[in-house]
Amino acid sequence: MTTRRSFIKSAGLAAAAITIVPRHVLGKGYLAPSDKIVVAGIGVGGKGQGDIASFAKSGKADIGFLCDVDDRRAATSVKNFPKAKYYKDYRKMLDENHKSIDAVSVSTPDHMHAIQAMAAMQLGKHVYVQKPLTHDIAEARMLTEAAKKYKVVTQMGNQGASGDGVRQMREWYEAGMIGDVHTVYCWTNRPVWPQGIPWPTESPAIPKELDWNLWLGTAPQKNYVDKLIPFNWRGWWDYGTGALGDMGCHIIEPPFRVLGLGYPQKWSAV
Repeated sequence: MTTRRSFIKSAGLAAAAITIVPRHVLGKGYLAPSDKIVVAGIGVGGKGQGDIASFAKSGKADIGFLCDVDDRRAATSVKNFPKAKYYKDYRKMLDENHKSIDAVSVSTPDHMHAIQAMAAMQLGKHVYVQKPLTHDIAEARMLTEAAKKYKVVTQMGNQGASGDGVRQMREWYEAGMIGDVHTVYCWTNRPVWPQGIPWPTESPAIPKELDWNLWLGTAPQKNYVDKLIPFNWRGWWDYGTGALGDMGCHIIEPPFRVLGLGYPQKWSAV
């Protein structure tokens, strides 16, 4: 006799057998759907757009959720991943879908990196955060401790310091081809954005596609101004970290890796 409980159990096992396909059934080179991770993107335009596209291209991740405060910036990602659920508020996305998300990609203005990454880690989600990791050193230390506490995998996107050129430099140095290194110079053409200028006094209408309040996030309340988004915010401390956080991550990190440097003991501005 088949009881209601045994029927439900058998039906559940049958459904699981259909959904969870063993890797060996698919053959060599194929990844079972159950082995893929579900990624949620916070900030899916610009660099974030490229990041989630790369995750999907790897074949090891499904893009399940997208979040951006500006529909204009998110348009391409929304088009590329039509099955992904789209949000404007990352808090709502995480709250409603934390059981379905495995990892979170953060590619927003600098001032929001730490709070968004922390929110994901507190839910036990692995995080990939674009450089600069945080808006200040204290936030970076907090995320470091959080990664240990919540036992999650973390990575900062730092493509400029991850290429073959850096590995080649290390090989040259370790082989003694360039001798002893006593001085390193790092330079960039940045900033290429307006800086040292007063905050504009005009208050134009906020574009209908943009949630200005969500974009401000943890920053002080200010009226919307033109041309701050999507790039010039780097020149304002409330949102960005200037050339140091923009290009410094790329060009200052290689000497640390190649030469095995530790924390600086002193520094000066010239």
